[in-house]
Amino acid sequence: MKIKQLPLAAVIGGVFALSSLAPTVSANSTEYKQDPRMGGKTTVKQNDRNAFSRPAANLSPLRQLDFKVGNSFFKAPWVMAPSSTTARDGLGPLFNTNACQNCHVKDGRGVVPDINPERDAGTEAAISLFLRLSRPAKTEQEKAQQIKFGPLNDSIYGGQLQNFASTRITPEGEMRLTYSTQTISYPDGETAELRVPHYQVINLAYGDGSQLETSPRIAPQMVGLGLLELLSEEQILANADPEDKNGDGISGKANQVWDVEQQATVLGRFGWKAGQPNLKQQNSGAFAGDMGLTTPLHPDTDCTRHQPCELSASGGEPEVTEKTLNHVTFYTQHLAVPAQRNYKDADVIAGYQLFKQVGCQQCHVESWTTAKAADRPELSNQKIRPFTDLLLHDMGEGLADHRPEFLADGHEWRTPPLWGISLNKVVTGQENYLHDGRARTLEEAILWHGGESEAVKQSFMQLKSTEREQLIRFLESI
Repeated sequence: MKIKQLPLAAVIGGVFALSSLAPTVSANSTEYKQDPRMGGKTTVKQNDRNAFSRPAANLSPLRQLDFKVGNSFFKAPWVMAPSSTTARDGLGPLFNTNACQNCHVKDGRGVVPDINPERDAGTEAAISLFLRLSRPAKTEQEKAQQIKFGPLNDSIYGGQLQNFASTRITPEGEMRLTYSTQTISYPDGETAELRVPHYQVINLAYGDGSQLETSPRIAPQMVGLGLLELLSEEQILANADPEDKNGDGISGKANQVWDVEQQATVLGRFGWKAGQPNLKQQNSGAFAGDMGLTTPLHPDTDCTRHQPCELSASGGEPEVTEKTLNHVTFYTQHLAVPAQRNYKDADVIAGYQLFKQVGCQQCHVESWTTAKAADRPELSNQKIRPFTDLLLHDMGEGLADHRPEFLADGHEWRTPPLWGISLNKVVTGQENYLHDGRARTLEEAILWHGGESEAVKQSFMQLKSTEREQLIRFLESI
């Protein structure tokens, strides 16, 4: 039977019993109120390879200079110490990449390694797809520690597998990635093929890794993050229903994570499991884990006492200064969201109605208004359309990593925003969706959904082929 592959894909969550299809709605109807300005007044009209790299449209010329300074630190490669480039030295001892933009390609998603069955499959060096590591909690005290402070680092390999190292130091090991396939059949007889990933850790350099908990993560796209940072906690928690008291099958749980600066537990909103409270801490953690660079928030890297990290020269204490970290954070806060495209197209309009009809919007919440922040006036009081609730949802066994992160269990993932999702192929040259890039199309991403979103996936599968294509056309427009 012919396998039908639709052009693009995204993550759809929520549960809704499909009873009847929405009627066609014209762009002039009062029922059709889409605003193409996905990021409010920060929105830019751009759909080329630089679509994710523009500053917020309402940034003043002076503030654009701050944006450019942050961009320079985001793009430039860091080097090993000692070096004449003292502002960007100290890379390592262990690391995954030497520049932020190597993972977030053109400020978009990361790319998955090329798998060639003709050679040793899956051992191409992974840069923007990596493995989080941890060890299981064995006592009640460790379980409490895990809930409050996050996953327990492995005593030998730390919290992340690093496949590169400074001179005189051996990398920790390699991630081996291979795929098998799974065929999904629609009720109308059409089929789709899913790519099932299989991960192994090989060539470990410092000892046994048989007890390692692993979780693959691909770098997410960067647009609109500052807007999400200004959504109030009250707004986010208003959508939470951890006990499913309304009986709709959607729980929606907020993660509660450790804020290093405040030394307190706060709402988590960034990362695949909402494990980071804000962009500054997210960026600091990436400097430390991905590049082996110390920061004011992370004075230690991912090295352990089992690794000879003292053989690597320091680039200063800290290697990433508070000023540099703040520049990078300003940059990541003010990357603009591209405007919706083709939003008056009849198929896009029909797809938007189908998106709501099958229940996707119950997790991918469309509209929000940002709070006011005196230091970020451009991002304040903006009406935005990110299509996320920033909450955790059980996505089923097929997507489970079986690794807890604060309150998130091994089946739960944060609802990712959908804005800009269709431009990833244009920006990075590769289509890959979900937390590890396994889905090659938007259709595949939808078909991977289970758990709380099983019913919506089934509703999507019950649509006619032309209707499924219309829903995808809508996703391609945002």
